[in-house]
Amino acid sequence: MPSEPITPSFDLTGSRWLPVLRKDGTGDELSLRAIFDQAGDLRRLVGEVPTQEFALLRLLLAILHDALDGPRDAEEWQELWDGGLPLDRISGYLDDHRARFDLLHPEEPFLQTTGLRSAGGGFTSLDRVVADVPNGAPFFTMRVRGVERLGFAEAARWLVHAHAFDTSGIKTGALGDPRVKGGKGYPQGVAWAGGLGGVFVEGDDLRETLLLNLVAFDTDNLRIDPERDLPAWRRPPTGPGEMAPAELSGRPAGVRDLYTWQSRRVRFAHDAEGVHGVILAYGDSLNAHNQHRREPMTGWRRSPAQERKLGLPQVYLPREHDPGRSAWRGLGALVAGRTQWSEQRGEAAAIVRPRILDWVARLTVEGGLPPDFLIRARLIGAVYGTQQSVIDEIVDDAVAMPVVLLHDRDTGLGQAAVDAVRDAEDAVTVLGDLAADLARATGADPEPFKENARHLGFGTLDRTFRDWLAGLRPGDSPQERRAAWQTHAHRIVGRLGDDLLREAGDAAWEGRMVATRNGQDLWLTASRADLSFRIRLRKALPAADPPEPRKPPEIRDTDEQNTVEERA
Repeated sequence: MPSEPITPSFDLTGSRWLPVLRKDGTGDELSLRAIFDQAGDLRRLVGEVPTQEFALLRLLLAILHDALDGPRDAEEWQELWDGGLPLDRISGYLDDHRARFDLLHPEEPFLQTTGLRSAGGGFTSLDRVVADVPNGAPFFTMRVRGVERLGFAEAARWLVHAHAFDTSGIKTGALGDPRVKGGKGYPQGVAWAGGLGGVFVEGDDLRETLLLNLVAFDTDNLRIDPERDLPAWRRPPTGPGEMAPAELSGRPAGVRDLYTWQSRRVRFAHDAEGVHGVILAYGDSLNAHNQHRREPMTGWRRSPAQERKLGLPQVYLPREHDPGRSAWRGLGALVAGRTQWSEQRGEAAAIVRPRILDWVARLTVEGGLPPDFLIRARLIGAVYGTQQSVIDEIVDDAVAMPVVLLHDRDTGLGQAAVDAVRDAEDAVTVLGDLAADLARATGADPEPFKENARHLGFGTLDRTFRDWLAGLRPGDSPQERRAAWQTHAHRIVGRLGDDLLREAGDAAWEGRMVATRNGQDLWLTASRADLSFRIRLRKALPAADPPEPRKPPEIRDTDEQNTVEERA
């Protein structure tokens, strides 16, 4: 009697597919069940690209929130922090929903749409879902020739990533989707997480990371409806088109809904060995306007332009990351929810810090986190190019700081940290002006020299600032700690200025006549530029201790003569 054909299956609750870094530095792949069991022994999730790690973390958080149906409040969260993850409850939850976590399920495959078909009836290349395939720049990649086949584990990871970070542009037109024209799905924007400046909190291990980002459902500044907040696998399978307005009304209903938002409609083509094709179409769109009370893992900025356009009193949009700025340079938006010159004056805040940091700050008051508990604010985001149809860059940075900086009841150290960033900005501006003056003294275009000096300044200050920030402790005097930072910055930037002067050529020391901003002529030399630099640096960093006696650059006879003439 012939045997029944074996139905293919790839059960994500029991199969290895989640890449992790163990505390001993070794890598591994774990199932959903194993990753919760071993979370305390794991350093963190990893991924083919950092955005994949962000997407997978949000998936794990959705599972944990749903398995616990909470935490309801800070007290319930504290029980988890003290007692560990409830592994029996998580395991039972995964058993209950095991079918929906099967990547190859014939009726309800994980995060896919059964029966999804294109107008042409075929599948497209897997390049559509793999974000590290080069777009016309085949460097530093093993996939120059594209992707013909994926193992089930990697396919599952890219599936989660596509729902979170897929590009815009023309997609496959899914049959049955009324938005399709001429067999094509026209641009609807990037997937939800792609529009965020992603922020989450890292602890010492994955268990801590999961719990630190597990916001309580009673959080004041987040809208969570526990009755309607469901992850994708607890909702009916999606059809090819966008859900009806009535079905989307009031959604996302909470973090479970949001972390698993179905931005795309996907169907894999596979055989017994792996995945070899895909249909990738547009799914449920989600407007970013004023979602700051729903999405906790990004900062927000007020948009006067959108307020005028939409006729609304307040419009907040996600605050995306700038790939040209280190994470600590945006500390004001992380710590205080504002930036330089953004005084409230009784108006709505110009910047709203990530709600996930509000939650961690709350834990120092209502939970068991000591004020000197050190966290890492991890920043991850995608930078899109060419009408958002490709990913040009991926931002991945972090800044370590004690939780006391986030405290709303004692803002002194947090303000000192924000002010220290401004001190660094001011000092680097002075350094850039020195480079510009030296260029003007030779007749060169000052802007490239100024920009290079600024990059050098921030790059050299980077490690020192990060160490200073991580070293802040409750009880420290904000004034003393800021003065200590200004002393560090004065020493570093002063030495960089010395280097610029040593590298200045003879033409800079001899100088030339230049026009000042007020229209007067000035004989600009390296000596004059140096004098201006020292005066302005002291003004930028007034609390710095007197610097050690400066060893001036080697001065030639012509330089001494110029100095004498200037004094005369």
